[in-house]
Amino acid sequence: MADHPVITSSPAKAPAFAGDTRQRDASITRRRRQLDRYRGLLYVAPAAVVYGMFALWPTLSTLRMSLFTWDGVLPERWAGLTNYLRIFTKPELLASIGHSLILIAFFSIIPVMAGLLMTGLLIGRVRRGMRFFRTVFFLPQVLPLVAVGITWRWLYSERGMINEALTSIGLGGITRARLGDYDLALIALGLIRTWTMSGLGIMLFLSGAQKIDSSLYEAATLDGAGAIRQFTAVTLPGLRNEVTIATVITTIAALASFDLVFVTTNGGPAGQTNVPGLLVFRLAFNEGNFGGASALAITLSVIVITTVSLIRHVARERS
Repeated sequence: MADHPVITSSPAKAPAFAGDTRQRDASITRRRRQLDRYRGLLYVAPAAVVYGMFALWPTLSTLRMSLFTWDGVLPERWAGLTNYLRIFTKPELLASIGHSLILIAFFSIIPVMAGLLMTGLLIGRVRRGMRFFRTVFFLPQVLPLVAVGITWRWLYSERGMINEALTSIGLGGITRARLGDYDLALIALGLIRTWTMSGLGIMLFLSGAQKIDSSLYEAATLDGAGAIRQFTAVTLPGLRNEVTIATVITTIAALASFDLVFVTTNGGPAGQTNVPGLLVFRLAFNEGNFGGASALAITLSVIVITTVSLIRHVARERS
């Protein structure tokens, strides 16, 4: 009897075809993801180019220049860390950093506290006139600081409105040109910025307080909480993000202040209102010390970044 060949079917074709389909689908999906990634980079590219040209490149150039001695005309000379060492050994430069740290109290702490106080007084009580209050309080924030400085320089002058008002009520003995007073100049300067910065905090806090659920206030009232208790237990926790934003903005303004100081006191009297921003300008354009000015600018940037990072860290820990 002849042997018949055994016919066997090949089952490999169907799985191989299914595998090819899966590989093809995975390849298409991978390509789509790459296209999406490149498309996102294409959208970001214009902003990245602008940021690199006007932020990163100037920063790197300033960092490089801080390591050299250069007057803007003659060739550069390598200085290493000498320019940075002068900041911490030259009393005038070191004192300017201290003045900026003091101004944080007037530029940031007092305005934020005043904004919280005004928010506690206005929220839930004023309805029809809320827009008027917002406009009045925020108006100093939008005024040009040059105009603000000129106005307050006149108000603080020896024959300004403040001294005239004190004289009219019998307090002529305490009148003085406060921006020219050795002991009061920095405080007087800080109070100007307190007036302008308070509106920012009030606007942020009033807007944030309106987003707080009213049921929380109702529950606090049922528990017997008074106005102060409601503010500390409901309003203040609800404004944590707004307080952080206001503190960061006002702290940066305190550390990087220049225009108001330049217009009102120009660092006087006897350097009592010198701030790093003003000395950067003087070192670069008055004394031709671009290396020292760059080193002071980099130091100021590090202080600003460190301070803001600490504020954000504290706010994150409490949230």
